[in-house]
Amino acid sequence: MKAVMCGELFDGTELTLKSDWTLLIDGGKIISSQPTSDSQIPSDSEVLDARAFTVIPGLIDCHDHIASFGYEIASRWGLTEQQSHRHMRIAATLRQTLQTGYTTIRDAGGLPAGFRNAIEEGLIPGPRLLISIGIISPTGGIAGHLSPSGHQSPFSDDPAVPDGVANGPDGMRKKVREMIGAGADVIKFAATGGASSRAGLEPRDMLITKEEIVSIVDEAHTLGKKVMCHALGGPGLTASIEAGVDSIEHGTFLHEDPTNLELMAQRGIFFAPTFAVYKYHAERGTPHGQRRASKLKTDHVKSLLAAMDHGVKVVAGTDAGGWIHGNNAEELSCLVEAGMSPSQAILAGTKTAAECIGLQNELGTLVEGKKADLLFVSKNPLIDISCLEFGQAVSVVMKGGEVVFDKDHHNE
Repeated sequence: MKAVMCGELFDGTELTLKSDWTLLIDGGKIISSQPTSDSQIPSDSEVLDARAFTVIPGLIDCHDHIASFGYEIASRWGLTEQQSHRHMRIAATLRQTLQTGYTTIRDAGGLPAGFRNAIEEGLIPGPRLLISIGIISPTGGIAGHLSPSGHQSPFSDDPAVPDGVANGPDGMRKKVREMIGAGADVIKFAATGGASSRAGLEPRDMLITKEEIVSIVDEAHTLGKKVMCHALGGPGLTASIEAGVDSIEHGTFLHEDPTNLELMAQRGIFFAPTFAVYKYHAERGTPHGQRRASKLKTDHVKSLLAAMDHGVKVVAGTDAGGWIHGNNAEELSCLVEAGMSPSQAILAGTKTAAECIGLQNELGTLVEGKKADLLFVSKNPLIDISCLEFGQAVSVVMKGGEVVFDKDHHNE
């Protein structure tokens, strides 16, 4: 048994801190959460003194791309290094992500199921993973592996990451089953273009039919999987919400149709705005990507504020894997910059995030019965949310009741 004596505790159940609090952990789960003065700590317990820290739940990123390391075509096609070398790079990224305080990641495309299985088996350290395997879209959508010159990638037939292109309602149902067969925990599809999509496929453009969307959602839900939908605006966004997806990823133009927001709130559809990735698209993307990302910035903030006003549940997801790794908490800073309080942003990356990925009974809050995923933070993130970036103020990471990173005793 372990006893964590907290100076300040943000347990995710409310927007304020608890002072002088003790958590008892046994079997990887929290079995007691009480004021230290009321706690009965068994004499044989291992006591972890966190009285100099703010203790918060392990962070959750609802939209990352752990296996992405660049947007240039050579990197995207896997031409820059041997596959075995790339797998080691992914493993190093998983370890780094865990050490910065992220104990759970939902990967939004490109990561084979073997990495999730290796972490669960204890072969490599890393966050708890939920994976989508690949992104589904019709021909001409963002799932294609085409170069700007029109050539098809010769490396798009990896059996561990099936090609995401499908057409017609029946084709979409088959593709959903194929992704699940390859190990998908969640189904991801694209209903619109995006900032980084090919020239000519704009953020409000829809290259998928309503019937295809309905088939994806129905098949995934029938097979017990949630559906995350890449949609920025226009009819593709509306059709996806009406079809009952579980989360809207990006949603930069959500504010343009209040009916969509009302339906999202009514049906419990989550919103992952992914602000961080658009900063990088605007700074470093293709010329048309920079134009798009810069142009949508104001609308993106309006959409967040409108979603909050309508009671839509907002979650944190970076989508920035193709640009940077190890700074998932940048999204929390972006949410605060866009109008959330630090407490709200932390909830978006803990409690609400756990609800979004379907693990609310196991993760997201530090209460009795939940897995003991928690962080010792040397600063108060409710005052300075940026202290979580790159894990700079994260001193200790616990995952499932085990200390998986201790900055004071870590040697690289």
